Amino acid sequence: MRYISTRGQAPARQFCDILLGGLAPDGGLYLPESYPAVSAADLAAWRALSYADLAFEILSRFIDDIPADDLRALCRKTYTASVYGNTRSGSDAAAITPVTWLEPGRGAGHEGGLGLLELSNGPTLAFKDMAMQLLGNLFEYVLDARGEQLNILGATSGDTGSAAEYAMRGKHGVRVFMLSPHGRMSAFQRAQMYSLQDENIHNIAVKGMFDDAQDIVKAVSNDHAFKAQYKIGAVNSINWGRVAAQIVYYFAGYFAATDSNDQCVDMAVPSGNFGNICAGHIARMMGLPIGRLICATNENDVLDEFFRTGVYRPRSSAETHVTSSPSMDISKASNFERFVFDLVGRDAAVVRALWAQVDAGGSFDLNATPYRARMGEFGFASGSSSHADRLATIRAIRDRYGVVVDTHTADGLKVAAQHRGVAPLLVLETAQAVKFEETLREALGEAPPRPAGFDHLEALPQRCEVMAADLAAVKDFIRQHARD
Repeated sequence: MRYISTRGQAPARQFCDILLGGLAPDGGLYLPESYPAVSAADLAAWRALSYADLAFEILSRFIDDIPADDLRALCRKTYTASVYGNTRSGSDAAAITPVTWLEPGRGAGHEGGLGLLELSNGPTLAFKDMAMQLLGNLFEYVLDARGEQLNILGATSGDTGSAAEYAMRGKHGVRVFMLSPHGRMSAFQRAQMYSLQDENIHNIAVKGMFDDAQDIVKAVSNDHAFKAQYKIGAVNSINWGRVAAQIVYYFAGYFAATDSNDQCVDMAVPSGNFGNICAGHIARMMGLPIGRLICATNENDVLDEFFRTGVYRPRSSAETHVTSSPSMDISKASNFERFVFDLVGRDAAVVRALWAQVDAGGSFDLNATPYRARMGEFGFASGSSSHADRLATIRAIRDRYGVVVDTHTADGLKVAAQHRGVAPLLVLETAQAVKFEETLREALGEAPPRPAGFDHLEALPQRCEVMAADLAAVKDFIRQHARD
């Protein structure tokens, strides 16, 4: 399996080579040369597998430069009940990603049912753990095999940072430099990241929005000399390894929601950077019977606008709203380029032309192109949610079903309700509610439940560097602290 750039001007490479990098040298994102097809026989054989063994079966279709026994061992090391044990009452830790049925629907196949696919039972209580824990083990394995070291540079709007740091803390050969928007995350999210005292973890709070931090990460990745000298790697969802690992739980959710492989399932996904739902798109392209992928945004509705109108119009930082679902306060969806590459028939020249407009601060409009008509083939629907919607949904879900959801999952539930059909509908949970206690108190008048071990998190000592959203300053900090 070789990987190519969405912009078509970088050499094809194998998985382990792109795992340790970020953007392709031409500024594009890596994707497989073709998606492996999944047959009905595959689905039948995989239905009864454990999550770890399902992960191996799927990832082995994308990874052929790690011996099969080693890859299987890495999956089994990662996906254990002890790692993903922060389950809610009644959940099955052994399932890794259990489904909570709000409305079971009719029959074993859950037709018409509404469920939450629990993805936040990992160590940082967010769906990012599902891929990041595997990425940490893959990094360590590849670096040890090559005798190399890596300085990871990432940007977070809230959950990626803590998931990456918990996955990489103590890993030999790895340092983490994580940028976050100063004062824009919840108190719980800040405490999860900034309270870590590990020598290989460095937090940088950037005065700006997430997009400013993400722009710095991309600029460093595009400085090929600096990237090579300081051995810069990536853990944001621009890293293909993240997306590949996320494909697995779409299959797991499908199996939990159906009792045969001739059924379709709709899936609603809260989305900011388009990484999570991009994995769903790829699962669907592989042959998983997903009917509709419902893209749910908050007030930063760039993606919803595209799917409704055919116009992709990123916003500036000044135009980006600060909301109560802060991990989706993103107006430049990095992974969206991967979907557009497929939408335009994998024509890299078209992608380069479109992103030349985006990178120049503009937008693009597909309405006068043949690609607008093709959008329907990919099964996307969309919608947006507001702060008032969020509060109302949190209250309604608690009152009706006795389940407390976080603000981002509430966005997913609100938009999912607009597109509910006869197929089972799974809403992909983003995080546990405790990570957004301030808004949950506003919605419910009380604090959400806390899993054991998180009682005094915000009171722990914190350390981070606060600096301007300045590329040169971030590079200087890396120079001072990186292993070169």
